[in-house]
Amino acid sequence: MAFFNNPVEQRAKKTLSGFQTFILRGNVVDLAVGIMIGVAFSGVVTALVSDVITPLIPVTGNSLSTVSIKIPWTGGKVLIGTFINTLITFLILAAVIYFFVVQPVNALVARYKPKEQEAAPATRDCPYCLSSINIMATRCAYCTSPLPPLQQAQPAPPPQQAQGAPPPQRS
Repeated sequence: MAFFNNPVEQRAKKTLSGFQTFILRGNVVDLAVGIMIGVAFSGVVTALVSDVITPLIPVTGNSLSTVSIKIPWTGGKVLIGTFINTLITFLILAAVIYFFVVQPVNALVARYKPKEQEAAPATRDCPYCLSSINIMATRCAYCTSPLPPLQQAQPAPPPQQAQGAPPPQRS
């Protein structure tokens, strides 16, 4: 016997339909594909490091991948060569991700990011004492000189002579 108006069944259908929408959304599928490609690429890089790069590194004995240190009190081995293989693999993967994923995405984001508009200045310089004052001020807060209006802002007057020098004589 089926219960068609059961509220629990209706909530379950609503939840499952939401999950179905989430799974079938494009970015989830893209993420799954990206992870699978990443795993495959990681396997290729691991094989490259362990089969090509590591045997080229000279070490006394066989190759770098077989280097280990025997622990005298337990009889176990510390596999240094395996760790170095993993470290080289990580560095290669990190470099590939940075140069082929991170930098291009940053370049695209910077290219399509809206340009920030330059804000109007909130201060201006006093033409007499060269102090920074509010743009709407009519007198300088430092030297108390009356300021020209913004539209008629004039350049600063020429600098005065040093106080120790005598003024020029008129004949």
